[in-house]
Amino acid sequence: MGRGTKSRSQKSKSQAERADKHVLYQDSVQCVEAEIDFVDETYKNLRGSLAKSLREDFCGTANTACEWVRRRRDNTAIGVDLDTDVLEWGRRNNVAKLGRASKRVSLLAEDVMRVRTTPPDVVLAMNFSYLIFKQRKTLRRYFRRVCDSLAAGGLFFLDCYGGTEAFRETKDRHKYDRFTYVWDQSAYNPITGDMRCHIHFKFPDGSSLKRAFSYDWRLWTLPELSEILAEAGFARSATYWQGSDEDGEANGVFTPTLQGEADDAWIAYLVAEK
Repeated sequence: MGRGTKSRSQKSKSQAERADKHVLYQDSVQCVEAEIDFVDETYKNLRGSLAKSLREDFCGTANTACEWVRRRRDNTAIGVDLDTDVLEWGRRNNVAKLGRASKRVSLLAEDVMRVRTTPPDVVLAMNFSYLIFKQRKTLRRYFRRVCDSLAAGGLFFLDCYGGTEAFRETKDRHKYDRFTYVWDQSAYNPITGDMRCHIHFKFPDGSSLKRAFSYDWRLWTLPELSEILAEAGFARSATYWQGSDEDGEANGVFTPTLQGEADDAWIAYLVAEK
């Protein structure tokens, strides 16, 4: 096939066909810079210094682990995920861009329930990844594994979400320059807490990536998570609630508190101390 034919073939493809779902995910779901800002600030406030080693559980493309290594020359990161394909994508597209610093990132195709690593200062389980554990005993076992794996004085960071909209079957859309992100809560069972969610991407040319990502979760509440962290052996945990600007919109600033607001939708951090 000649080069001209190949070029015409590429042009005939829709925007959805040309899109890379991992790039779309990183651009719409993640803000690793803000996430690591929060980790740095919280660790320093609680421990009086900056952490050096981080493990990202359920790391996917290891986008967060790479941001951690970019921050300081002595930072090291380990990413753990069972999906070898997405880990390989992360190696090619994220880790490789670090240059010499790539030596300070290790990606492990292992189960977070069994992985053994050098004790890190920080463990992350972000993007609600731990919600795959639907049974209390299973989630407690994962939390205990994290607690046991942390270095002395280590911290465990999780994000969580809730509000009245979290218990509804609904769709939430956010428009970006090149695409529209759709969060689809397609099924929720109030008896078990089980939920099924999808991420779709839609493009200006009318094409779409339906169910680019799908999740089969249990929606745990903040009191449940705090209780299970204590049962797993953590000395204490705190909820970091997001503040609001003068217009009542989320401002991206998270502070520890015992009093949240009954918002329709909220995102918070849980930080557990070993």
